[in-house]
This record gives sequence, C-alpha cells and structure tokens, in this order.
Amino acid sequence: MKKLEEIEQDIEMLSKIDLKHFRQWFIEFDAEAWDIQIQADVESGNLDKFAEEAIKDYRAGKASDL
Repeated sequence: MKKLEEIEQDIEMLSKIDLKHFRQWFIEFDAEAWDIQIQADVESGNLDKFAEEAIKDYRAGKASDL
C-alpha cells in the first residue's frame, strides 16, 4: 500500500481534468463512507443520547427555527 506522501505526490501530478474527476470521485467516496458510519452509529445506539438530549431541549423550549 502506498504511503500518504506518495499518494499526495501522485495527486499533485494529475492533469486538471484528472484532478477534477478525482475530486468528484473523492466527494462521492467520502459521502458513502460517512453514510456507512452514520448508519453503524444509529444501529449501535451511539447516537441515542444525542437524540434524547435534543428531544429534551426541544420539549423544554430550548430549540429555535433554523
């Protein structure tokens, strides 16, 4: 596996069009990784205390419209 420094150097050598494609690919890759992590956190209950706190604050009138 390449080290981060090697990957960075490879990215720096990309043409403008390849860099554009890489950026788009990475955005999609990162979003999918985030979705997987959030789903795992939901299923494991890791977000339950945050949801309970938000609901408590909402019911106490501590919430405002965005």
